[in-house]
Amino acid sequence: MPSLPQNFISSASHPLIMGVVNITPDSFSDGGLYLSTQKAIAHARDLIAEGANILDIGGESTRPGSQSVSIDEELNRVIPVLEALADTNTPISIDTSKPEVMKQAIAAGAFMINDINALRNPDALKVIAQHDHVQVCLMHMQGTPQNMQVNPQYQNIVSEVKDFLQQRLQTAKSAGISPDRLIIDPGFGFGKTLQHNYTLLNQLNEFTTLNVPVLAGLSRKSMLGTITGNSVDHRIHESIAAALLAVVKGAKIVRVHDVKASKDALSIYTAMQSCGV
Repeated sequence: MPSLPQNFISSASHPLIMGVVNITPDSFSDGGLYLSTQKAIAHARDLIAEGANILDIGGESTRPGSQSVSIDEELNRVIPVLEALADTNTPISIDTSKPEVMKQAIAAGAFMINDINALRNPDALKVIAQHDHVQVCLMHMQGTPQNMQVNPQYQNIVSEVKDFLQQRLQTAKSAGISPDRLIIDPGFGFGKTLQHNYTLLNQLNEFTTLNVPVLAGLSRKSMLGTITGNSVDHRIHESIAAALLAVVKGAKIVRVHDVKASKDALSIYTAMQSCGV
């Protein structure tokens, strides 16, 4: 894996594209397509060729209503793929909340841990604190994947999510994790209604005041299909629009399934911003 500075993300001169590699049978978008190790590796290499700046590898679905898998099963899914990509020059993120998976993934060369539970497991916090070269993304979620979409409620969605993330950032810093290793994600679709999601997107710039990079994961989600009526495998246009809007609102990283289309769209935005055409 490449040796990268801790400010690799924050110092990037353009929005970064995180390509999704789901090694699961039940992810909401591409569950089962890349469950075998070889198919997952091939897909990861395709995403790299399309221009992914980071790969996010996950061995456990976190879609609404999903069930947890064992530590061994998750490790069996992600570690062989991670090891097989060691010859690439692309940083790898592991999408997990399990401390043991974090530990073994870091040993195998993971650059980042993407934790939907925001290191609320004390053992997970310890693992990250003990590996000072690893980035970590802290995501907001109300409830758990099993129940998060059962009537989520907020008084003020933006302030409540922001307060939660600010608290998690402070907890991480108090554990010895330096601020330049931290990333935040408001958690689109994780315990939010349609209105909650669009309010967060509209006010995403509020999260940039926490002074760490913001990651936005909107690709193919139901909040998009509800508006257009398109099925999950026909949401490329709305996914690109959402990624671009997130970047305009301050996102530093967009987590996407459609890397080439996202890269092309964001290249136009970047050219406009730099007037480098």
